[in-house]
Order: sequence, then C-alpha cells, then structure tokens
Amino acid sequence: MPASRSEKIRARLGHPIIDSDGHTVELTPVYLDYLKQAGGPDIVDRYVKATAARGTNRWHDMTEDERRRDWTRCPPWWARPTRTLDRATASLPRLLHERMGELGLDYAVLYPTEGMGGPPVFRDEELRRVSCRALNTFHADIYRDCADRMTPAAVIPFENPQEAVEEMEHAISVLGLKVIVFTHQRRPIPKGQGGAPEAAQYAYRLDTFGIDSEHDYDPVWAKCVELKAVPTSHAGSQGIGTRQSISNYAYNHIGHFAAANEAICKSLFMGGVTRRFPGIRLGFLECGVAWACVLYADLVGHWEKRGPKGIHNLDPANLDQEELLRLVGEYGSDRVKQRLDDIRRFFEGTDASAIGNYRKAHELRHPDNLDDWARCGIAEAEEIRDLFVPHFFFGCEADDPTVVWAFNARVNPFGARLNAMMSSDLGHWDVADMREVVPESYELLERGLLTEDDFRDFAFTNAARFYTEMNPDFFAGTVCEDAVAKGLSPKPDI
Repeated sequence: MPASRSEKIRARLGHPIIDSDGHTVELTPVYLDYLKQAGGPDIVDRYVKATAARGTNRWHDMTEDERRRDWTRCPPWWARPTRTLDRATASLPRLLHERMGELGLDYAVLYPTEGMGGPPVFRDEELRRVSCRALNTFHADIYRDCADRMTPAAVIPFENPQEAVEEMEHAISVLGLKVIVFTHQRRPIPKGQGGAPEAAQYAYRLDTFGIDSEHDYDPVWAKCVELKAVPTSHAGSQGIGTRQSISNYAYNHIGHFAAANEAICKSLFMGGVTRRFPGIRLGFLECGVAWACVLYADLVGHWEKRGPKGIHNLDPANLDQEELLRLVGEYGSDRVKQRLDDIRRFFEGTDASAIGNYRKAHELRHPDNLDDWARCGIAEAEEIRDLFVPHFFFGCEADDPTVVWAFNARVNPFGARLNAMMSSDLGHWDVADMREVVPESYELLERGLLTEDDFRDFAFTNAARFYTEMNPDFFAGTVCEDAVAKGLSPKPDI
C-alpha cells in the first residue's frame, strides 16, 4: 500500500503526534459479558432496560404528537463509521495498534462510546457502579497488550465523592488505567419533586462540582493528585437548555460539548479548585478551545469590573443624589421635570409605592459577601492567567479552525497561549476516514495559520505536558517515552 498522507506528514515532523481523544466503539455483547460477570444476569437485564428507557432512545418509537407532548429531543442517529475498516479499527485494539503508523499517530488516549451516556449517570446506584466497574475492566483487559501506543480512560461516577474515589482507586491502582473521565450530574430540585410524578423528571439542575454543589468534591481532586490520575471532562449538553429540538439532531449537537465543558470549567475555576490544588490539571474534550478563550477573557473582564476592588465602584452609596437631581432638573424634558418630586423620593428611598420598592430590589439589595471571587483568592487580574492557563487543557478536533485563537497571544489577555490539544474523535461519525485526521490538522500550518512551533505544541507538547504534569511516568514504556523525556524534539524539516 502506498503511504497515506498522514504517514508522509508524520515522517516530516521531528516530534510525535498524540491523539488526546479517540473513541472506542465497544462490541456490546462482549461488554455485557463483563457486566454479567460483575453483577449477575439480572444486572444485564436492568442495564438493557435502563438504556432503552432513556428518552433519547424512545424517540424513534414515538409519534410526532408524542414527541411534542413530552418534548423528547431528537437523538443521535447514524453516528458510527460506515467505512468497514475504520469501524473495525474503533473496536479492535490490535487493529488500531497495527494502523497507528498509517494514521500518522504515535499515541492515543481513548474514550468509551457505551460509557458516555448511561453508566456514570444512572439513577440506580447499583447499576451505575457495577456498569462503570464492568466497563473499566473490559477496556483495561482488551487494551492492555497495546499499552505502548494507547490507553483507555476510566469512566468514573461522580454522583458523590465517595463513589468517585472508590472507582478511581480501583481503576488506577487495580486496573492500571491512567486517565479518568467524568461528566456533570443531574440533581433534583426539591421544590419540583412535590408536583406530578411525571413532571418531576424535568425539575433538575446540573451539578458542576465547583460552586453550588451539595457535596465537597475536594477529596476527588486530592485523590487525582495522590493517584496521579489525569482527570478529563467529556460532558455534553444535548437535551439541556436550548439544545432540545424534537426534530433536528444537528441542531442539538452543534456546540453542546463546548457549552457543557464551559459550565464545568467555570465552576471549578470560580470554586477555587485550581487555587487549592496547584498540581491539578484538567482536560475538556471534544469541545474545541474558542469557548475557553472567551471564558478566559470574560473572567478577566468580570473580575476587573466586579472583583473585590471593582465592585465598590458600583456601590449605590457613591451616587451623589443632589447632583443627579440637579442634572435632571437642568437637562430633563418637560415631562421629566413634571415628575421631579417623585424622582427625588425614588432616589432618596422615601417612596413607599411599588416604584420605590422597584429601586430597592434592583439597585440597593446585595448578598452578604460582595466578592464572587473569594474562593479563588485573586488579588490582581494577572492571577486569573496563572490560575487558569496552566491548569486547563482543551481537546480540539482536527478540522477545528478556531484552534488558531488559542495560540494568539496578541488577543488573549496577558499574552496567554491556551493549551489546545489535537483530538481526533476517531470512531465517531465526524471522522469519515481515520487516515485524514492528521492532514486536516496539518492544514492549519500549511495555510499559515499556525507556525511550526504552534503545531508542535498542538500535536505533541501540550498533550505531553498535560499527562506528565499529573503523572511524570505517564509515557513510561510507550513509543513516546524518549521524545517526552527530552521535552521538545528538533523542529520539523519541511
């Protein structure tokens, strides 16, 4: 076979290419064998029923009126590769291992398909814990012989810190896995649970583990540091908020990973996780990096305007009411001047009418703690860069042109370069041909949008830093071990 474009590109580079987010498409009958072994025949039946009962799977059997009545969002359909060799590659570790050179990849971190939905978020505790345990054991077993080129991520239930810690200890210490993946959790809103039972399922909020959580997740982050487990979020938001179309899957899919990961990243940052755990590194996958550039800039802008210093510029006590009323009297229209006495009472707070109460509600009331950033302990705006940039890494699919933004230090506040990582998403519908992932990424360099140094960071260095800063031995025994140990390989000769 002639060399693929990916092989040719890789041959010109002086550094490895690390895929931070490939996907395995599980052979379900084999996984169910592991599930049966872990929990018995009954657990398999419960798993199949629970999966089938999820609203997205019921959609196909519903009429249009039923979909509209329940507002059941259109689920993914035709979401697996149909190029036969690629479909087999996503399911067979030995085949993927054999094809890595053809694909232009040196190493890959692989995420489940079966485990991205039900197992970590099933409401049935036994089913949730057993299915995660079985899935992690299944993946550890089938990928063990290919560890020099790939590693599967362990699915961790984040229902509560105890569950998360226990499964993490088993996955890392017993199974030998190195990466964990989690998603947000739906929590019932107590007030909503008192209504009609069929409506209670809609009364929920999302727990993002930083601010407003009913649990303290610090033991989880501490356990990640202790076990050298690399934490990653592969959260999605289809069926949440504005992504609830009952007729259009593409509408629901566009932007949903970015929205979910933005919520978790913002929550962890404002919850002070990176302040309390300076060694923590967190990855956000299949979401691009443009949202992170916006979030980073917004954090800086909001802190400057509403941080512990800037917030006092908005204190209503600063308002010179007499000067304000003088200006109203001088520049107001005749109609405004006719209400000058009422306006005076409005600002003096002596108007007891609904209008007066309106001002009290909208201008004067405030929480006891004026500092929304207290958990971060930020004293200067530059600290946002130091608490954000080194700690967060972002998986970007090969055809994502907004990667360029991450490396644009002229635009990002304080000259920051965000940690974008090449992430193929191989095994899913958006990779029509696994051999074209590397060329799609490389086009950013060919078009002059990334420099050679930028591309090296995107395809290799950022990922190498992400994994080794949590676990210095992450690449021990892999084909990337020497290159990672050297830090930076020679620049490509193109």
